[in-house]
Amino acid sequence: MSWYRDPLPTNCVADWVCPASTSAGYPEFTDTLEAERGYHNLAVFYEACSFDCLFCQNWQFKDHSLRGPRSAAHSLAEAVTDRTRCICFFGGDPSCQPEHSLAAAQQAIERRRGSILRICWETNGSVSRRYLKQMLSVSLQSGGCLKFDLKAWDEALHWALCGASNRATLSNFAFAAEWIARRPDPPLLIAATLLVPGYVGADQVSRLAKFLAALDRTIPYALLAFHPTFHMADLPATSRQQALQCLRAAQGAGLTRVRLGNLHLLG
Repeated sequence: MSWYRDPLPTNCVADWVCPASTSAGYPEFTDTLEAERGYHNLAVFYEACSFDCLFCQNWQFKDHSLRGPRSAAHSLAEAVTDRTRCICFFGGDPSCQPEHSLAAAQQAIERRRGSILRICWETNGSVSRRYLKQMLSVSLQSGGCLKFDLKAWDEALHWALCGASNRATLSNFAFAAEWIARRPDPPLLIAATLLVPGYVGADQVSRLAKFLAALDRTIPYALLAFHPTFHMADLPATSRQQALQCLRAAQGAGLTRVRLGNLHLLG
């Protein structure tokens, strides 16, 4: 794994509902009514993944010659300073090494006890349920969140695009949604879908959004513009027309918080 300090506010799937960019959770999880400028997120990138997506946006980690050094959980916790406001575990995917991220998070919280330190995970949601419970508990207590990447609704399409089933992801998301009422603000659970031209459009988004709305209409749902890369480098970027169709589909399904992200990538 590798890590770096990412200045806040940062380009995060949850930035539009996060204490780092808004007043959400004030004063318990942020001490400012404005963006937390002058602070940073400790971004922790795991160089492994339980999916093998044809459109992987971070495919470089698959090149073994580029891999970063190993780092013990206590070393990662020691990287937290008084300017660290949050830790985000992503990748690749943290679902492959949940013990490491949980140990690092708990040790970092202990080091900064009494200070604001939100813990977040960005994941494909395939993690074991027993670890998911621990991740939810840590994020709940610290003011952080779990960000699930929902790649597609149709299982056959999901297999084709990601080399894996989405059953565990959807089941885990439904389980996590049961925790939403424990802390409505800032939101504990966020969903995101990459709009892949020709594959993930309004039909897939509509069915995913209906699934989300049946769980809780207030779940924040980010629709992200696609950038051609990896094995799908020959595709175009998401068009503005497709993005707007998907936005209307998600809103039409009953969700009250839907956002288009990565607008600068729209074709």
